[in-house]
Amino acid sequence: MRHRTLTPPDWLVRSLKPQPAPIPWAAVTRAAIGMSLPLAIGTAAGKPTYGALAAMGALSGVIGDTADAYRMRILNIAVPQLFGALGVTLGALVFGHGWTAVAAVTLVALISGMMSTIGAVASVSGLLLLLNCVIGAGLPLPGEWWLAPALMTGGGLLVLALALLAWPLRSGVPERTAVAATYRNAAALLEAAGTGDGDDDAYDKARAAVTASLNQAYDLVLARRTRDHGRSPDLVRLIAELNAVTPVVEAAPVAHRYGEKLPPELPAAMRELAKAVERGKRGPHGEKGEGSAYADLGLPEELPEDLPEPHGAAARAVHHALRHAADTLADPDPLTVVHAEDRLGRPAALRVRARRATRNVILSGASWRYGLRLALCIGIAQALVSLIDVPRSYWVALTITFVLKPDFGSVFSRAVLRALGTAVGLVVAAAVLSSVERGWWDVPVVLVLATLIPALTPRGYGYQTAAITPVILLLSDVLNHQGFGLVVPRLVDSLIGCAIALVAGYLLWPESWHTRIGDRLADAVSDTARYVECAFGPGSDATAPAARARMRRRLYRDLSDIRTEFQRALTEPPPTGARAAAWWPLVVAVERIVDATTAARVRVRHGADPPGAGEVGEVSRQLRELAEGLREVEVLVPVPVEFTGTKGSVLEPLRQEVGAARAVASPRR
Repeated sequence: MRHRTLTPPDWLVRSLKPQPAPIPWAAVTRAAIGMSLPLAIGTAAGKPTYGALAAMGALSGVIGDTADAYRMRILNIAVPQLFGALGVTLGALVFGHGWTAVAAVTLVALISGMMSTIGAVASVSGLLLLLNCVIGAGLPLPGEWWLAPALMTGGGLLVLALALLAWPLRSGVPERTAVAATYRNAAALLEAAGTGDGDDDAYDKARAAVTASLNQAYDLVLARRTRDHGRSPDLVRLIAELNAVTPVVEAAPVAHRYGEKLPPELPAAMRELAKAVERGKRGPHGEKGEGSAYADLGLPEELPEDLPEPHGAAARAVHHALRHAADTLADPDPLTVVHAEDRLGRPAALRVRARRATRNVILSGASWRYGLRLALCIGIAQALVSLIDVPRSYWVALTITFVLKPDFGSVFSRAVLRALGTAVGLVVAAAVLSSVERGWWDVPVVLVLATLIPALTPRGYGYQTAAITPVILLLSDVLNHQGFGLVVPRLVDSLIGCAIALVAGYLLWPESWHTRIGDRLADAVSDTARYVECAFGPGSDATAPAARARMRRRLYRDLSDIRTEFQRALTEPPPTGARAAAWWPLVVAVERIVDATTAARVRVRHGADPPGAGEVGEVSRQLRELAEGLREVEVLVPVPVEFTGTKGSVLEPLRQEVGAARAVASPRR
């Protein structure tokens, strides 16, 4: 008789697989100091409970300490702390008021859920608003009503202060580093595209890396730009340097599509430019020669002339792009590019964006659905623990809050990982609570455990849960003095919370059983049709290159988000995960369509005959039909298409890619 080997399902293996990421040593140090110092001060003052509350606030700051740019650190840490203070105040005011507390926490859950759909900072703010409200409503906090929020906010601001210590010395360094990384990834893309061997896998990985680095650089620069645009020469130069990458990224699809080999000197020169961007050195003169700007940048003295004579559309495009990038870096007066075409787009004023976000949240059906899902689960949890005597029952609602975060991944896999991570964390907590005496020994224990949070968080949600659980339990024990008795109730509470989230927040909502890849991909295909019309339609020559660049950047960003959504969907159990896997060929096909459009536009710019209006309309019509079909069905089958354009047209490769996309996955009519 053949024995079957018991192996975990693929979706669970993918969920448990640690993500590769370097250890953020600076964040590790901040976490250790930020969480242990308040506890040490409180213990020395004879008020360890006050120190534990401040350390809990510091834990919130550590969770939000994920940004590279200093201005983003202010937003990511300080703004959520304000909402956290509001949450703990509201919770403390309804503590012990029975059904009034249940109704209040449920209402806060609705608001928190709707806030989480706005963006990253609003998501963390909504998370802390609800978490601290649950803690305030479930724990008797020491002192006056204002003391707990003040202490918790103080702990978070301590982490913020530590995160900003090096700002005077390293102002602008994270932004320059991100832009330099984009240049290096662009150089790797040129190498992958210019080998002439048609290696799609290497090219796709390089293109994904460029997209990710561009997204990060844009986010950092735009975050800084909300206040400094038009006034800061360094910021203007960063914008110009990012603009200069665009022609290089445009040229890569041409080399890959037509098998054009690029001279190795081109990516090598791109890496030299990356070094110059990272150093941030600027030349004192605008002309080349001895003591020139090029020499001060550390670049070859005659960079553009020393490059090999370009042959082919891709090489010419890269050659021109390198000239422009070198001139931008060497320009002694960055303000001369203020009036250049702005390919990033000027962000709206903060009040305008806040008003727009509020309106969108109130009018968004998706926002209301998520808010109601979270409110339903939190209401059930609060009602359950009010009817049944569950000690320290706030942990049930805390579990639900973490599991149901929409931007954190699959609800199902997060519930499973939460249970597994809590179990591992409880083993660590049990060892600590049973062997370490309360008092001064808590300080070094918290110091060690705190370092694990930023170190393990990038590995995955289960690892983060395993790191956070013993810290929260230890701080809770300082407040409640339950000792080892905390361990088993916390495991039971976590299992109850996961069960409520799975039933009331997942199984009862049919949208949970379907992947969102189809709808998002349909939007990307529609945007691709508009991009084709913008690139080749009537008046395309007069269309500002900046408009096309912004449209292409939005497309690649959306496709990058779809890739992320695809990876999340794979962690869902069957049949959702299996259905998601079927979308992958179409995701790749749409990326290739965007590349083919860009390559065709570069060829037209370098002398190829532009396509006729009929050809452009035919391609865009096929793309719109594909988009409409993707919104209608989930199970896709091939649909053959035929084009009438000439074989020698510049759009022929694009037509082939559109036909391949329709053949890979189109709805049955």
